[in-house]
Amino acid sequence: MTNSAIILHESFNDPDAELWFTEPAGFTALPLEALLPRPDSAAADELRTAVAPLLDAAPDEMARQQLIAQFATAQQLLAALREVGTVHCSIGLHRDDVADVAGVSDPVPLFSLFTISWRETAVAPRGVTAARVVTAGEGRAGVEFVELSCGPAAFSESASVPGAGSGLPRIPLLQLHAHLPHPDCGRLAVLTLTTTAPGRRDEYREILRLIAASVSFKSPSQVGRTHP
Repeated sequence: MTNSAIILHESFNDPDAELWFTEPAGFTALPLEALLPRPDSAAADELRTAVAPLLDAAPDEMARQQLIAQFATAQQLLAALREVGTVHCSIGLHRDDVADVAGVSDPVPLFSLFTISWRETAVAPRGVTAARVVTAGEGRAGVEFVELSCGPAAFSESASVPGAGSGLPRIPLLQLHAHLPHPDCGRLAVLTLTTTAPGRRDEYREILRLIAASVSFKSPSQVGRTHP
């Protein structure tokens, strides 16, 4: 997994964003608003127009119905993420060059999902909030407290298998979290990187660290600006 290239997220050009960050190459952002339009809206019509060529390319009606069902399932999963405060979602696809070096001639691409969610918290100093969030629940490992350029943060990780009714393949998942309290001391941003390759824990932890270190709660156009 090579992470030398850095992609500036579109939030860098959005003056109304609530946080700004960068992503390593290999991540493709999913347009949540475009994929989850209100029924009978102009956005819904645009989505149907965009998906039509894909459905028309299906070899038969059965394949077409399968595509429709898969797309609907994806929308349900994205809607569930949005309901719990997710404001950004990216799919990561990287070459397993570690396995390649080990002699695997045709390494399997590594899949991951990166999300940013907002969570309301009791008003408290940011360091206290960071500590509370990783000590309140069970099953957390790899807990670490660091000071980033945006303030105090806590890292943690957990392992799980999707439930039978989740619609996801029942394979082991590794979730890496970065908890970044907002300067308003009443909420925090939760950066989560989920991967189906638990064996690449160190590499994915480094990716999450890279993203978290880039986060700013102040617009880049205001960083470094001084006031008389």
